[in-house]
Amino acid sequence: MNKKIGLFLVIMLIVNSIDSIRNLPATALFGSNLIFFFIFSAIVFLIPTALVSAKLAQKFPNQGGIYYWVKQAFGHRMAFLAVWLQWINTLIWYPTILSFIAATAVYIFDEKLAQNKFYLISTILGTFWLLTYINLKGIKTSAIFNSICGIIGTIIPMAFIIILGLTWGLSGKPLQIHFALHDLLPSFNESKNWISLTAIITAFLGMELTAVHVNHIKNAQKIYPKAVILSAIIILITLTLGSLAIAFVLPHHDINLVDGVLQAFAAFFAAYHLSWLMPIMTLLILIGTFGGIINWVISPAKGLLQAAEDGYLPKLLCNQKNILILQGLLVTLFCSAYLLMPSVNGSYWLLTALSTQLYVLMYVIMFFAAIALNYKSLPMWCLSLLGITGCCITLIIGFFPPDGINVGGFLHYETIFTTAMIALILPVGGFYFYNKLNGVKINANLSITPQET
Repeated sequence: MNKKIGLFLVIMLIVNSIDSIRNLPATALFGSNLIFFFIFSAIVFLIPTALVSAKLAQKFPNQGGIYYWVKQAFGHRMAFLAVWLQWINTLIWYPTILSFIAATAVYIFDEKLAQNKFYLISTILGTFWLLTYINLKGIKTSAIFNSICGIIGTIIPMAFIIILGLTWGLSGKPLQIHFALHDLLPSFNESKNWISLTAIITAFLGMELTAVHVNHIKNAQKIYPKAVILSAIIILITLTLGSLAIAFVLPHHDINLVDGVLQAFAAFFAAYHLSWLMPIMTLLILIGTFGGIINWVISPAKGLLQAAEDGYLPKLLCNQKNILILQGLLVTLFCSAYLLMPSVNGSYWLLTALSTQLYVLMYVIMFFAAIALNYKSLPMWCLSLLGITGCCITLIIGFFPPDGINVGGFLHYETIFTTAMIALILPVGGFYFYNKLNGVKINANLSITPQET
């Protein structure tokens, strides 16, 4: 990228990476309480993540990303753990986003297919391997292309559902939620109310990914922090209002995590005699979702490749092509979650919670790295400790499934969830042992020059 990008494209890049209409059904499940939890999550997670990643990106303008930041703070071993967590969580995330594509694609033909496990698995695998094949061939993308996809497939549908929701509420139509004070504030004695944080934190994941573009931004020290703050505001407002729109029109027990967005659009369009818009809206959402996932297939793999080039992975994986193929094989394995849970909603929640737990562990490492690299900065201490607090709350409640979702019983869920967590982190120790056993020398050269701001 020879030409540097300005404020608008930076904002679009951040918003397109995080602000997904796919996340709305999971957060809409929590009704009136979602307003409190969105604000709480923004304070303890979204804002700290945004500002800390912006500061680290400014401090190291020549090399960006979680691997380089943690390597500077704690060395290459902890850096490998951090980038592994960032990579492996996305492999679990792919089946959830691809199941959304699968459900969206059939909604105008036979919406019952959205709850068919075998249809979802076959479509997920077919789509992911197609995306992998495209990336293996090599595709040139740009910030402008991402902005166009985002406007068509994210901003327009998100704005549409928010407008429909506001119109519904202001016109006096019956609401499925209430706004009395005792409805807005959760009961702090009931742990189940805090489980909503998992879904909301999931909607805020990925702010640090844009840090790699700092050296391609005009006047980055001023533009990037401004873009991060504006993006965080846009993301918070749109996700909150979009979730409320779905909660307005759909009863709690009728919301499907996979196709809840289209359920809501169908209800709105039927009420306003706009059902002819359904195929158009479905197509727009597909464009936005498909356009967004292309970058997620390649970007985390590049982060893992950085560790591979330092010597942490076998030589076979010191190649972008082989990492992409490995991704495809693992995603194929993770799709079996749709067969382990008794319902599609249960499978979707399991994968979402598991992905979030792994990603949040990475954020804990990032916040500690930020403190180590800026130990004289009181604001960085405050932001990082706030972020660590939010992460710890999320890690604890992530082990508990929400009410109303069939996960086959608490013990069944906990067994699968805990086993999967351990199995996905263990390979890090395996690679440590592999390198020691084979006498592999890790490239621990810290050649990054920090830039004080």
